[in-house]
Amino acid sequence: MAQLILIRHGQSQWNLENKFTGWVDVELTPKGRQEAKDAGEKLRPYQFDQAFTSGLKRAQETLRLILEVTGQTDLPIERDVALNERMYGDLQGLNKAETVEKFGEAQVKVWRRSYDVPPPGGESLKDTAERVLPYYERRIHPEVLAGKTILVAAHGNSLRSLVMHLEQLSKEEILEVNIPTGAPLFYDIDGQGKVVSHRYL
Repeated sequence: MAQLILIRHGQSQWNLENKFTGWVDVELTPKGRQEAKDAGEKLRPYQFDQAFTSGLKRAQETLRLILEVTGQTDLPIERDVALNERMYGDLQGLNKAETVEKFGEAQVKVWRRSYDVPPPGGESLKDTAERVLPYYERRIHPEVLAGKTILVAAHGNSLRSLVMHLEQLSKEEILEVNIPTGAPLFYDIDGQGKVVSHRYL
């Protein structure tokens, strides 16, 4: 039985400031670093075989802190922009409340929560999945099929697209899924790649 643990990075500075972050490379807040350390405490019982993370430092720093706490700093790590957060385009850096004032609540909700409508210059969740899932199938899934314990530190939307795939959710169901920062999401996966169980630690 393989174990796949997904974790969204700890709180970032722009999470705190309620801004659309996307591919902007912002730092973790002190709370975000503590969330990563707390996740590490929850993950102490697990011995990982490999870790994967995005090209953005908030996810990389979360992973580094987890591995420090668990005493696994020599773990092989693969970094790839395929796991980056959804690209928010023209909304990146804008305060979410101010964006609602500018464009209207209904329009912003469509950009944020629809499956296949991208914001101006950015990606929809569907677009995000179209880069995350081929990477997962090519690089991560074979390790899972080999029965390994794998840790993936990434972002709310890149992980939502992966959760949609793993749990076979519809595009309507995934819109109701929110992944909290710093909370390990644990999957048991059988030898055929089927999810047997999943839970937050």
